[in-house]
Amino acid sequence: MMKNQNTTTRPPIAVVLGHIDHGKSSLLEAIKNFKITAKESGGITQHIGAYQIREEDKKITFLDTPGHEAFSQMRSRGAKVADIAILVIDASEGVKSQTKEAISHIKQAGIPAIIALNKIDKPEADPEKAKRELSQEAFLVESLGGKIPSLEISAKTKKGIPELLELILLVAEMEELKAEPSKPGEGLVIESYLDNLRGPTATLLLTDGHLKIGDIVGTTSSFTKIKSIENFQKIPIQKALPSDPVIIFGFNQVPGIGEEFKVFPDLESAENYIKTSPEEKVPEALEITAQQRVLYLILKTDVLGSTEAIEGILKSLPQEKIVLKILKSEAGNINESDIKLALSGKATILGFRVKMDFTAKKMAERERVKLIIFEVIYDLVEGVRKIMEKIVEPEEIRTDLGKVKVLAKFLAEKNRQIIGGRAIEGEVKKGALIEVFRGEGGRSEEKIGQG
Repeated sequence: MMKNQNTTTRPPIAVVLGHIDHGKSSLLEAIKNFKITAKESGGITQHIGAYQIREEDKKITFLDTPGHEAFSQMRSRGAKVADIAILVIDASEGVKSQTKEAISHIKQAGIPAIIALNKIDKPEADPEKAKRELSQEAFLVESLGGKIPSLEISAKTKKGIPELLELILLVAEMEELKAEPSKPGEGLVIESYLDNLRGPTATLLLTDGHLKIGDIVGTTSSFTKIKSIENFQKIPIQKALPSDPVIIFGFNQVPGIGEEFKVFPDLESAENYIKTSPEEKVPEALEITAQQRVLYLILKTDVLGSTEAIEGILKSLPQEKIVLKILKSEAGNINESDIKLALSGKATILGFRVKMDFTAKKMAERERVKLIIFEVIYDLVEGVRKIMEKIVEPEEIRTDLGKVKVLAKFLAEKNRQIIGGRAIEGEVKKGALIEVFRGEGGRSEEKIGQG
C-alpha cells in the first residue's frame, strides 16, 4: 500500500485522568513550570484546558480534565480525543472510585496508558500496593508482567517529570501518529463560552490539517470566519498545525463541547452544514405529588463544560420532597434578562464563576431576587441542598390562646419567676409559650413551667 507523501508525524495529545486530589492539576502545573517560563505560563483552569510543551525538539499537547465526579462526561470526551492517557494515582491512597472510572474511559477509548504514581515523596507512599490494586481492575503494569508502563513521580519535588515526558514521546513513537498538515483543518471543540468583549469563543484542538486566518470554520451548531488565532498562552499566531490547541472567537453562537469542526470553502457551505433540524431538548414533564414542592433554578456558568457538569450533579440530588426544575441553563455572566426570568418564574439564580452586570445587580437588589454565586462546585451543591432543606422545614404558625394580666409577683430569681394573675381572654395551657409585655412595649418570650 502506498503511503501518502503529504503525511507527517504529529505531536501526541495526552490527557491526564485520575481521582480527585490525586494530583492531576499539580502534575500539569509542574510540567508547565518545568518546561515553560513563569512569564509565559498561565494558570490551569478548572474546566478542560490545553497547553503544549517542547521536549527534545518535539511537542506534546496536554489536556487537563477536572477531577470531580460531575465531570465524568467531560473526562470521557477528553480520553476519546487524546492519543495517550496519563493515569495519575496518589501512591499513598491507591485506586479510588474515579480511578476506576478513568480506567473505564481509557479502555473504551482504546488508547495506550501510562501510570503516574504521584506523591511518592510522602512517607506513607506505597506504589506496589497501588499496582496490585490496578491489577484487580485488569490494568496490569509492566513490573507485574503486564504491558502498561508505570513510573513514580512527585509533582511537588518534580521527581520523575523528565522521565514521564520521555515515556510519552516513546509511546507516541510506537503509536506512529500521523497527520496531513497541508489539508484544511479539522478537529474537536474542547471548550466554549461567551466572551463579553469578543462574543462566542471556543478552544479548538486540531486533529488533522491546518488553520489559518481567513479560514471559515464550522461545527454542527455554529460557524465563523477566522479573524484571529491565539495559542494556549493567548498569543496571536498566523497558523495552527495538527495537535495544536487554539482559541477562536466570533462564532455566530457558542458551539457545543465535543462537536467536530472543519474548514469550509465559503460561509454558505458552513451555514448549510449546521443541522437544519437539530434535536431539541424536550422539557422533562414534572410529575409533582401533593407531598412535593418545586425549587425553580436559573444556572449561569463560566463555560459550557461547567454547565453540563453542574446540571448532571443537580439531577443526582435526592428529590423525593423537593423537585428541582432548571428554567434556564447557559454559559455567560448574569444579566437583566436572567433577573426578569427569576422574578416571573419565582426562581433562584445560581452563578458559577460568573459576574453580574451593573443593571442586573441593581435590579436584583431592588426586587430582592434570590441569587448566589459560587467559585467551587462543592459549595454550589451544598448551597442548593441547604435551600432544599429550608423549604422542607416545618413552618411555625403562631396561635394566640389567651391573655393573662399579672396581679402579683411571688418569686423573682435570675432564671425564673413565679407570678399570679388572671386570665382576661381565652385560656392558659401548661407548656405553652408566653410573650411578656413590660412597660412601654418591652417584651420577651418564655415558657410556662410545670408549677
